[in-house]
Amino acid sequence: MLFLPGLCLVVMTLAVLQTMVIPIVGTIGSQLEVSPSAAGWVLTANLLAAVVATPVIGRLADLHGKRPVLLGVLLLVLVGSLIAATTSSLAFLIFGRILQGVSYALFPVALALLRDEMPQEKLVGALAILSGTLGVGGGFGLVLTGLLTADGADYHRVFWLTAAFIVVAITFAWFGVPSRARTRTGTVDWLGAVLFAFALVLLFLALTQGHSWGWVSVPTLGCALTGVVVLAGWWVFENKTAAPLVAPRMLTHGPLLATNIATLFVGIGMFVNFLACSYFVQTSSEAAGYGFSADVLSASVVYLLPGTAVGVITSTCSGRLIRRFGPRKVLVAGANIGIVGFVFLVFFHDTTWQVILASSIVNVFVSLALAALPNLLMAEVSAADTGVANSVNSIVRTVGTSIASALLTTMLAAYTITGTSIPRESVYTVAFVAGALACGIVVVAGFAIRLTPVGSVSESASGRRSDASRFTDECVDNRVYGQAKRPKTSGSGEPARD
Repeated sequence: MLFLPGLCLVVMTLAVLQTMVIPIVGTIGSQLEVSPSAAGWVLTANLLAAVVATPVIGRLADLHGKRPVLLGVLLLVLVGSLIAATTSSLAFLIFGRILQGVSYALFPVALALLRDEMPQEKLVGALAILSGTLGVGGGFGLVLTGLLTADGADYHRVFWLTAAFIVVAITFAWFGVPSRARTRTGTVDWLGAVLFAFALVLLFLALTQGHSWGWVSVPTLGCALTGVVVLAGWWVFENKTAAPLVAPRMLTHGPLLATNIATLFVGIGMFVNFLACSYFVQTSSEAAGYGFSADVLSASVVYLLPGTAVGVITSTCSGRLIRRFGPRKVLVAGANIGIVGFVFLVFFHDTTWQVILASSIVNVFVSLALAALPNLLMAEVSAADTGVANSVNSIVRTVGTSIASALLTTMLAAYTITGTSIPRESVYTVAFVAGALACGIVVVAGFAIRLTPVGSVSESASGRRSDASRFTDECVDNRVYGQAKRPKTSGSGEPARD
């Protein structure tokens, strides 16, 4: 009874942790009396920890059991939250945010748990609800931040709230997630993990620090080029390893590649909506000639909360839509809805109701897309590869959100009204156009996704799979896409087993 609500609460906690700090980076800098670039490491360190930890934790969950790994991650995140809530030192705050960054691994582990434990007839709807919670939680985190930090209140409140969230999530996970005996053997490809993490850290440093370092500066270009070289070396190494952390062919397989491309641009569209709308409505209308002079509280409650509510409703309906039409059609339809929302924002953003309506429309896209993507992903990988495949997909979405954040921040700082530090209105117009283009790419990627016989990618990438595992995956595939295939059987009529 507590299983699905508990996992939803875990994912909600992750989403809240991702977005709650974004509006208060400036507040943290002023209250700790540090520079904006130094305060920015509160975000950067969190992302770096996420890209390092997520694939390794996904693999550990596949090998050693998802429940103990899930609880262990939650405990680490709780420690990080308590450190952030009690310290007034930037160094310790960054350390706490590093521990919180491990929370990004919670989403792929939760998805893998659903695949293991949820009855087959309820799996699609459960996946949709869990995934939709991710988008809803992101908006919810921004709203909570506005409520907690109104009128310049102490930023520590935000981290105390995250600690409370995590305590509740641990309680639900402890009593709601069943324990399974370890059934798989194997080891973690630690060298591959180190190479992959090092490459991603370098690339993320270039992406997140390019604005403060300078996009063509030696540190930025050095990190980017070295990251590309290390990533290429990792690719060669993984192709020669018998048990790789991430099988390269799992990444290049057509449907998985298209799904990850779609995920990248869903992340971009989601954060363009969150950040651009939040910054836009907080712009002083008297000084800029546009915007609504909203404070953080008003921006959260008046402008973002309605979209969050719409996202909740959409998430509850998405499972039924996926069962009826299939995840690919839902993804494409959702992306088209996102195009409508962003195009509306391009031309109509002069009144409050216009911004609220358009942002809510984009939230429909985000909720539908986040619900459809895991179903598409799980139709292409074996149960044994679910954790690591979803971990890579989560990293891809994080890259998308980071790209949106970095580019928007750069544009807002670079193109300002003469004699002021206020961004030009055209910057927001370009951002909304970029959001529409991101949705358009999701549409193209959705049409490029073609279902293949389940197991083809996993068998070629990870070795032979058991017929029992293949039978489980075929059940998922048949139900989602309405196919009439029958699983292979043994002579007794039962699913064939090794």
